[in-house]
Amino acid sequence: MRLMDMSADTEPAAPPAPGEEQYPALALVNSTVALTGGRFADRLGTPAGADRWLAEHGLAPADAGLQESCSGRLRSLREQVRALLAARVAALPAPPAALSAVNDALTRAPAAPLLRWDEDGGFSRATPHPTDRILDHALAALAADAADLLTGADAARLTACGSAPCTRYLLRHGRRHWCSTRCGDRARAARAYARRTRPTTAG
Repeated sequence: MRLMDMSADTEPAAPPAPGEEQYPALALVNSTVALTGGRFADRLGTPAGADRWLAEHGLAPADAGLQESCSGRLRSLREQVRALLAARVAALPAPPAALSAVNDALTRAPAAPLLRWDEDGGFSRATPHPTDRILDHALAALAADAADLLTGADAARLTACGSAPCTRYLLRHGRRHWCSTRCGDRARAARAYARRTRPTTAG
């Protein structure tokens, strides 16, 4: 699989798959886009791309300034969440390494606002968010969202796009198994072509 960075100028127009706006973890898994020729464009392929993606999803300030090691951690979580979604869709056991990675992300940042005290204001609660912990908080939020998706009522609607070579996941509505109109058109065209070229047997 050949990966290319998806910059702001070259990003293909692909609408969010059904469910992405509700579940950021689904958008995370779908942050690679299948292109022609077996190539994949990656929205998280560079620190700048990862910065933009996190800001767009309200998970970090626009000027977070992630380094390559940080964007690498985000891509790593994406692959682990993808492995869990794939297992759920295929009704297979969850990969232990993927479970461990998601649980590790869940526990790296405080899940609740901590108790604070200062002389001017007395007691208060606040979520610590120092610059060096921005990514930890983002990963924890994405891991929690993935856990909610996999354990909630919407898990039964989770499916993979049925139009090769697309690798995106979506929440199924009715019988729809495609992440976009483009993929639906491609799948229908492929079926029509297969019918036209199917060998006929002599009677």
